[in-house]
Formats: sequence, structure tokens, C-alpha cells
Amino acid sequence: MRETQEGHGSRPSRHANIFLKKLLMKWVGVTGSRKTNGIVENDVRFHVREFMNQGKGLVTGGALGVDSIALDEALKIDPSASKIKIYIPTPLDIYSAHYRKMTSGGTITNIEVENLITQLKYLQKINPKSLQGTEYNKLVNTESYHERNSFIVNLADKLLAFQVNSSSGTQDTIEKAKVKGIPFQLFTYTIT
Repeated sequence: MRETQEGHGSRPSRHANIFLKKLLMKWVGVTGSRKTNGIVENDVRFHVREFMNQGKGLVTGGALGVDSIALDEALKIDPSASKIKIYIPTPLDIYSAHYRKMTSGGTITNIEVENLITQLKYLQKINPKSLQGTEYNKLVNTESYHERNSFIVNLADKLLAFQVNSSSGTQDTIEKAKVKGIPFQLFTYTIT
């Protein structure tokens, strides 16, 4: 016969402990510019390591630059991606096609795009719940990116913003953090 004891002195089950940890876990939003350099990359990696080693989770947008650097560093610390949430503005196939089209403009390379797509597909493979995209958005545009920024801010308890050359997308996320009233830390850079 199995006996259970309930009351104030009973210990929570292992599943209850996991649930409570996830419920109480703090999430740090990371936003930033697509254009980066070694200084920006080092700063992003340092801060992601710092908060993830404190048991906090990463929420970011799955774009080139700051987002992909943050995800790369987070996966080194959390290879199961249990503390990672990436939100892209459309389903992955549409997002991938959008990025592939951008290579023709010369601002980003095919290698950068394929590395990003590979990174996002890998994340989806190891933890499908970590990669989210809206099923109803079929276009990648300013509106869908700003919706993505709202999602990041809504999940975050704090925001780290790595803003290069007064990036408007990063600024949009900062403004949303101000409205929500969450603390944010802004790092600004000028890259020519």
C-alpha cells in the first residue's frame, strides 16, 4: 500500500518543482541591429552568458546580427534549448524565402542567410517549442517585424538592446519596453 502525506510539510514532487521553476524563471529579451562588428558580438555574448548562467532564459527575434549571435551563445549554455524562445514574424519557410531574396540586394550574403536558416532549423529540431512564428502572417515587412518586437517585450522581464546606428527596429522594441514598464539596458554603437 502506498501512503502519501499532504500538508504544509510535504515536499513538492519533481514535476511540481520543474513547473515552479519554469513559472518563476525570468526571461531576458535581447534585441539589436542586423549590422554588427566584433565589439557588438563580444558584448552580446558576454551578457547572454551572464544572464543564462544565472538561470534566466533568452527571448529574441531570430534575425541576422544580434539575434543570431545571442541564440548561438545561448545554445552553448543550454543545448536542449529549454530556456530559449525565438519568435519570427512568419512561419519558417516564408521567413527563409524572405531572407534568401534579400541576398540579391547585396546587403547580406548567401552564407549569412544559410547559416541563419540552419541555426533556426536546428533549434526547431532540438526543441520545437523554442521557435515560434505567427501562422497568419504571410509577409515579412515592417508591420510583422514590429509585431515580433511586441511578442519579445511581452515575454520579457527585462530587455537588453544593442543598437547600432540608431536602428529603428531596435528603437521600436525599446519604446515597447518603456510602455510595458520593464527595465531595459541600452548599448549604443556607431559602425560605418
